[in-house]
Amino acid sequence: MKKSLLSIYLISMLVIGATTSFSTRAESNVGYFGFEPDIITNYIGQGNKKLGYVRITVDLMLNDISDIGVVEHHTPLLRDAIVEILSKEPEENIKSLTGREEIRKRCTEKLKALLKQETGQEIVREVLFTKYLYH
Repeated sequence: MKKSLLSIYLISMLVIGATTSFSTRAESNVGYFGFEPDIITNYIGQGNKKLGYVRITVDLMLNDISDIGVVEHHTPLLRDAIVEILSKEPEENIKSLTGREEIRKRCTEKLKALLKQETGQEIVREVLFTKYLYH
């Protein structure tokens, strides 16, 4: 009898915990926006004598899925900001993992600031590089 009561209690606690967790996830309105086509630009090569190029696929994690239309409207401004950041990077930053992460963080800060300036809202949560190729 004690074992069956204990089992029922544990099962009910699992069900309550799962229901609470599911409802928390259901309330999240996070949205994603991907730039099409990929962003391609040149970067500064070694000794400033040669140019390389970088091609990245960028996705934005948005605080609210309803802001996708706002981001679509401002896509040219956002693409330009990313191209500007990438084109000023030296080759060692483009090709290293730590440099790539610094670039991603810089892009995140810049895009957040631009959209805050344009809309007055915090729209971008994170900038994600889903493809990153360089030569």
